[in-house]
Amino acid sequence: MRMPNRLFFLFAAILLGLGGLVGVAHAGYAAIVIDPTTGEVLSAVNADEQNYPASLTKMMTLYLTFQALQNGKLKVDQDLPVSTWAASQAPTKLDLRAGQTISVNDCILGMVTKSANDAATVVAESLGGNDSHFADMMNAQAALLGMKATHFDNANGLPDPANVSTARDMVKLAMALYRDFPQYTHYFSTREFVFRGQLVRGHNNLMERYPGMDGLKTGFTDASGFNLASTAVRDGRRLFAVVLGGRTASARDNLMARLLDDGFDNRPTPETLVAQAGRTSTTRRVLAALSPISTAEADETAPAHRRTAHAGCTRHRGKSCPRVSKSAHPRPATTTRLAHRKSKKVMLASSGDKHD
Repeated sequence: MRMPNRLFFLFAAILLGLGGLVGVAHAGYAAIVIDPTTGEVLSAVNADEQNYPASLTKMMTLYLTFQALQNGKLKVDQDLPVSTWAASQAPTKLDLRAGQTISVNDCILGMVTKSANDAATVVAESLGGNDSHFADMMNAQAALLGMKATHFDNANGLPDPANVSTARDMVKLAMALYRDFPQYTHYFSTREFVFRGQLVRGHNNLMERYPGMDGLKTGFTDASGFNLASTAVRDGRRLFAVVLGGRTASARDNLMARLLDDGFDNRPTPETLVAQAGRTSTTRRVLAALSPISTAEADETAPAHRRTAHAGCTRHRGKSCPRVSKSAHPRPATTTRLAHRKSKKVMLASSGDKHD
């Protein structure tokens, strides 16, 4: 009896593992700690293996936002239009509606605290014309920063097999934000802000309990696991660190605290501790990476049944919902990017579902 296409594809994914499928990053655990003053790497585990950055992607969106502010292309109090595509982005979000406007300041705060996917897309469309061209801008800047193993395919880090990076590249980006835009780094220490009468709380719970930590960014999808880019100061010395692929938010946070403690004490963190905090199921990571229905970032304090809501659904948060095709919200794309997207759809179509 012939095996259905979906079952065959999933069975093949299990057999091949993480490394055997074209376009699928390793999606394992990784960590790095760097002293930006000396450039010394104080700890590094799997730092050059490609993983899914999830919403750490927004650090590049913020980099380009700060660059536009510095160059006068944007103003902090400038209102930006909200398109249908931006409003349709999956949670987490600020629940923006098409036809509204939102200030650059609120977009930045929304990205830093709640990791708002709609706010990131608003900025992307304002700076790039559409999010496809903005991704080209992101990749050009990544090349300038020496992020050799990174490719961005969207502005917010929502599930996408082509959106990949490494712990080393992500820490380069984190350091570049503080080096190139010191006037804007205060945003990263924001824990909450009021948006249209509602209190918006941040996801970075470690910042509340780790002395000296004043940023930076959380990230989570089913495929990536729990990610975190952090920076902290102790006795006048600043360190930067990145953790990718944590099995839980608390495991990731505890590992980050240990990495920074060890870094400030000038000792490497044992690789076994990094491994213990990481996810171990190869099969689960592969299937999550390939699934067109994947959980997006991340109110990490929410109950599990809410976190596993369909990422492509913009209305049915935490409930069962119909699958929403991305074709309902078409995006402009250049010829070269269309070719890339076609190849990506071929890979995902084998599961028998639409790519959301």
